[in-house]
Amino acid sequence: MTEKEILEQAKGIFPKLQKLRRKIHSNPELSFVEFETCKFIQNELSELGIESKVIGNTGVVATIGKGNQCVGLRADIDALPIKEETGLEFASLNEGVMHACGHDMHTTMLIGAAEILKKNEDSLGGIVKLIFQPGEEKLPGGASILIEEGVLENPKVDAIFGQHIYPGESEGTISLNSGPVMGAPDELYFTIKGTSTHAAQPHLGHDPIVAASQLIVHFQTLMTKYKDPIEAGVLSITSIKGGNSTNIIPDDVKLMGTLRSFNEQWRTEMHRLIEVNSKAVCELYGCEIEIEIKKGYPPVVNDEKITDLTINNAINLVGEDNTKVFEPKMWGEDFAFYGKNIPATFWFVGVRPKNLKTMPALHNSKLSPSENAMPIGTAMLVTAAINYLKG
Repeated sequence: MTEKEILEQAKGIFPKLQKLRRKIHSNPELSFVEFETCKFIQNELSELGIESKVIGNTGVVATIGKGNQCVGLRADIDALPIKEETGLEFASLNEGVMHACGHDMHTTMLIGAAEILKKNEDSLGGIVKLIFQPGEEKLPGGASILIEEGVLENPKVDAIFGQHIYPGESEGTISLNSGPVMGAPDELYFTIKGTSTHAAQPHLGHDPIVAASQLIVHFQTLMTKYKDPIEAGVLSITSIKGGNSTNIIPDDVKLMGTLRSFNEQWRTEMHRLIEVNSKAVCELYGCEIEIEIKKGYPPVVNDEKITDLTINNAINLVGEDNTKVFEPKMWGEDFAFYGKNIPATFWFVGVRPKNLKTMPALHNSKLSPSENAMPIGTAMLVTAAINYLKG
């Protein structure tokens, strides 16, 4: 099959894709508790004549075809703790939970790809492993758990492909690039402990609010003076909580934030500097500090060789003008764990309706991606598998 023929097949099942996506969107489940989603996926695969099994409690894995080579296709299935505000007829029925990152579409497109691949099973020339992965949105990441449970073995996966919806580009486009495309996201937690006192007598206590303020400013200095200016990196404090009165200096202040990076060596050095310098800054104000750095996913790095193949696939599917160069983002994605083990490529499917110049971003309660993009994403998965197995 040519890429255009694959796309026509994907367009031919669009009504089914739309129905599947809306069913999944209406019934979102949070990371690692996607039990009903897991059952739904297995039922859909069973109707296609595809046997599957549960992995990682709520993940699903299945294979299509026979042969010595094996290529993996991955979709994440979990939702976010967000109250939906789209006003859609098929909006979330689970209060406070929403598919605000497009995983409902990711799952749907992989089911669609499974249908097309199953119909062409005899001509694949190898094995396609379907991986419906739980827990992408929550550390330690479902990918790391599935890898530990052997998802890349029996049969051994030689290379893997994945995709994500992208509100930054319009429907009909594919964006990708080789090398680093998404950063390593680390979670930062701080508790600064001082000594409470009357606000009119600050000399009788130790002020954790002042220490916290100085610490936040110092973190920006870490970014400008301890990092090569050419190197990408972000350190953001996103929450500060302390005190509840105008006349009391509190006992403690809590901070939360994130560190994002591409360079593993600099990432490790920043962890050390955050630990050492935070304690030193707080000591200046007579305060102590508790620090927790939760190391997140590695950076997503696209393999050059199979990314070149994927770029060619995209050009043949949507045209050269609609195949965009993806500018790396400091988002995090646990697809990175697969790339640490085998060649991997991750691309982005444009979902902004053509009549809009902008739309709500990922993780936004009003995110409503264009469903017209699903046949393209479905065809990209099928094409990636078939052309990889062709060598």
